[in-house]
Amino acid sequence: MADYSLYFIVALALVVVLITMVIRQRLKLKDLQKLLDHNTARLEQLQVDFGRFAPQEIIEHLTESDGEYAPSMRSVTVLFADIKGFTKMCDTMDPATVVSILNGYFQCMSQAIAMHHGEVTEMMGDGFLALFGAIKTNPWQVQDAVLGALSMRTALKEYNKKLKDRSLPELSIGIGIHRGDVLAGIMGNYQLSKFGVVGDTINVASRVEGLTRQLEVDLLITEEVKSQLDDRFIVKKMPAIKVKGKEVPIVTYTVDRE
Repeated sequence: MADYSLYFIVALALVVVLITMVIRQRLKLKDLQKLLDHNTARLEQLQVDFGRFAPQEIIEHLTESDGEYAPSMRSVTVLFADIKGFTKMCDTMDPATVVSILNGYFQCMSQAIAMHHGEVTEMMGDGFLALFGAIKTNPWQVQDAVLGALSMRTALKEYNKKLKDRSLPELSIGIGIHRGDVLAGIMGNYQLSKFGVVGDTINVASRVEGLTRQLEVDLLITEEVKSQLDDRFIVKKMPAIKVKGKEVPIVTYTVDRE
């Protein structure tokens, strides 16, 4: 009888030990799950924060390809936009007001570009560069770029209403669109890198945007863009003008939609 009692006590002790081990293991797993959930939330927040500085498609590509996004030649449509007379306007406003106006402007312009599959890849003062077909292949990139520009025109009208309600000066912009080959990809070094594009196509788009002041229009496209538009768009040829860095005058077109 004593032997059975001893066996019972030993078995009971083993059961207690096993239960204790299971409870401890569950507590560890629970703590690990909390840590995993916390780190996952932090990673998601970092991705959201990083998305403010680089297109989401680039972040996803870098994540999936171990950080490689080698520069390569691609045919893209480039949209360059700038606020007319903004430097002079800034002379009469305090810096906080200037930043507030720019933040609202960039937000509505970026949304208009994103609606048509474009990415704002660089902001330079009161101007910005948007690309269509640079990150992902897009056979409709030309139409998307022009539609994006027309959406910018509409968005600016709405934004100007808000500025007027705040007794702030309304904005006027110039947009230049050109299509051509560029070197696109991650550029820089191990300390500082970014997604960028290099090529004469960028320079031409910038020069075309500058012509909007001389021709007193808000949007100009080049022959390379115009030749790929369909009947949805109404284009009007403008006088050929020689620009800096180009021997042959550039022919541009205004564009609207039926």
